[in-house]
This record gives sequence, C-alpha cells and structure tokens, in this order.
Amino acid sequence: MTNDKFRLIPLLEASGKVQMAIDEWLLEQHRLGLHPPALRFYTWSPAAISLGYHQRRWPDFWENLSWENTKIDLVRRPTGGRAVLHQGDLTYAVITSGISGSRMQVYQKLCEFLIVGWRSLGVNLHYGTAGRGYIHNPNCFATATGADLLLDNGSKLIGSAQVYRDGAILQHGSMLLQPDRSLFSQVFPESAPPTINLPINQPGKSLISCLIQALITAAETCFNTQLLLHPLSDLEWQSIYTQLDRDSLASN
Repeated sequence: MTNDKFRLIPLLEASGKVQMAIDEWLLEQHRLGLHPPALRFYTWSPAAISLGYHQRRWPDFWENLSWENTKIDLVRRPTGGRAVLHQGDLTYAVITSGISGSRMQVYQKLCEFLIVGWRSLGVNLHYGTAGRGYIHNPNCFATATGADLLLDNGSKLIGSAQVYRDGAILQHGSMLLQPDRSLFSQVFPESAPPTINLPINQPGKSLISCLIQALITAAETCFNTQLLLHPLSDLEWQSIYTQLDRDSLASN
C-alpha cells in the first residue's frame, strides 16, 4: 500500500444520508486526484438501516420502524452487501488507491488494521467463510463471508463492503459494539442477536475512544503511513451538502 500521508477525519455523528454523502464525496475527490487517502470513524443518528447498493428486497415493515421515539432511517450505501442496522455500532471508512491483488486480497489488506487494532485490546478476530448463499439473507450480520471478521466464539463483529471507481476504493464497515438486543430482534426477527462480550475496560475512557485510538495506531503501522488529523472544512461541507441535494432531487 502507498505510504502517502492519510487524512484522519475526527469522529462524526450524523444522519445516514449525510454519512454516505461524505463517503461518496471523499471517494470522488480521491478518484479525481484532489484528495489524499483518508480514514474516518462515525456513528449514525438517528439509528438507521443501510441497504447494499444492489439490494432490492427488504421487509416492508422496515419503512415504519422507530427507536427511542424516532423513526429509523432507511439509507442506501454506495457499496454492496446486505442490510446493516446502525445503532450501538461504530463505522469505519477507508478511501485509498494503488492496492494490487484480487478483490478479496484488497479486502484483507484493508482489514489488517482492524485485526491488529482489536488484537491490541485483547480481542482476536478471524475471517468468515460463508459461500455465495449469503446473498439470499437480507441481514448482513446473519452470515460471515471472507470479507467479514468474527470473534473466537463465532459471532460476527465487523461487516465490511467495497466500491471501486477508476482505481479508487471506498471500503467501509460496521463494528457491532453495544447494540440494543430488542431493536436488533425487531429488525431481524428471524435472526438471533450476536453474542458479543468485549473485554475492553480502561478507566476514564469510553469504549469508542479506546477503540479509535487503537485502530489509528494500527492503521499507521499496517498502511505504512502517517495519519494527519484534519476536520472537514466549511467549504468541504458545502460541497458535500450540494452533492446531497443533487442526489435527493435525482431520486424524487
């Protein structure tokens, strides 16, 4: 992987549509050579269900779900894969280019920092092995492909997805940290919530802050790069919202 400096965008909480617009914008800017490789972490507010780009089937009742008296968003990702419930999770996104190999080899090169970072916190992860049949299940966390990372007990912790554009790559994924089990069962009534017990306990620090710091350290090692913290500027936000407005008009 290139050793170009990566931009690190601070943790951001926003709606699913805004988060997907940011990922799309970063990918396009990188594709055009206007933006360096980037890494960011984010959470979804309100809670949302993200659909894979090619996913055309999902239960009708998802359109009317709510959590904590707020309607759950239904958002389409620019990447493939199945539906993911974004509540109590942390999402990562890597935007880069110049990685050789098959699609699976690229997945694994980009997932290496996740494995190393989690291992530094005492959590071992390994790849799933599901075959092509996973595409018939709408729930991303009900199956585990070679692009997914599992705990030693077989529970899926991280589901990732990719999109390529002219050599530029966006890979983002959800890390299931503290999901509301009742909500999970409501969204996916035919799937039991995964059993996850994360042995991370550092006094005075939240689970997310501990995790992000560990993953930043791992990314600098695994990507052979330096991460430079740089929040989105007002001008960049303006460009992102302009694109979001265009996409909204096109979908109406």
